[in-house]
Amino acid sequence: MTDAGKASRLDRIGTDGRFVTIPMDHGITLGAVDGLVDIEATIDAVTSGGADAVLTQKGIAPRVHPNKNDAGYVVHLNASTTIGPDANDKRLTGTVEEAVRAGADAVSFHINVGSDHEPDQITQLAEVCDDAERLGIPVLAMAYARGPGVDEHDAENLGHAVRLAEEVGADVVKTAYSGSRESFERVVESTAKPVIIAGGNPDGDRETLQNVRDAMDAGAAGVSMGRTVFQHDDPGAMAAAIAEVVHEGAAPDEALRVAGLPVEA
Repeated sequence: MTDAGKASRLDRIGTDGRFVTIPMDHGITLGAVDGLVDIEATIDAVTSGGADAVLTQKGIAPRVHPNKNDAGYVVHLNASTTIGPDANDKRLTGTVEEAVRAGADAVSFHINVGSDHEPDQITQLAEVCDDAERLGIPVLAMAYARGPGVDEHDAENLGHAVRLAEEVGADVVKTAYSGSRESFERVVESTAKPVIIAGGNPDGDRETLQNVRDAMDAGAAGVSMGRTVFQHDDPGAMAAAIAEVVHEGAAPDEALRVAGLPVEA
């Protein structure tokens, strides 16, 4: 029954094994930044636009459910702040059981492979995966290569990070994009689990969508993009454009046109 429960919940946060997730847990990290003050409106916009799931910390759950248009819901279980002593030192903010009580279809956990906090985060991720397995809850591991002297976009480092996540029990793995289709193929082949890419800091909508297109062509299973979407001038349209690339196989310019966004020269 656990396998059936996990499979059904994976279906709630994705579509046919592909994922467009919009993380909006940044309020704990950055504060109430643009796009998150009226998080209700943003959640409504991105899920109406085509996002498969949204992600927040557990305390935001009452603001999520009335506005997510039957999309999936992921509760994130650790965090740090930009004004604290070390942003890589993610600390537990909840449990799998608390996430279930908050109505989550899945949980997520951030690990910085290569940081001084890697040992504790490995242990905590393994414990989260164990708890989630007993309850039939999927785990999205946000596995980054981050730490002193670590190249955060090196394909070998990213491949190590995603493999680590699979080894300790994650079901879906988010990581940084390595910068090219060819290099990201190495990342994807490092694990048998679905790999989805973070947003990063691209220069404009078209570059964002080109990165998504190239990642999908390399074998990625989708995206988990936060500020790129929720701080966009039109979050719903940007979610729609990304969904066109991920779910419909669209090229960037086609996705922009379908979403009603300007096609950049």
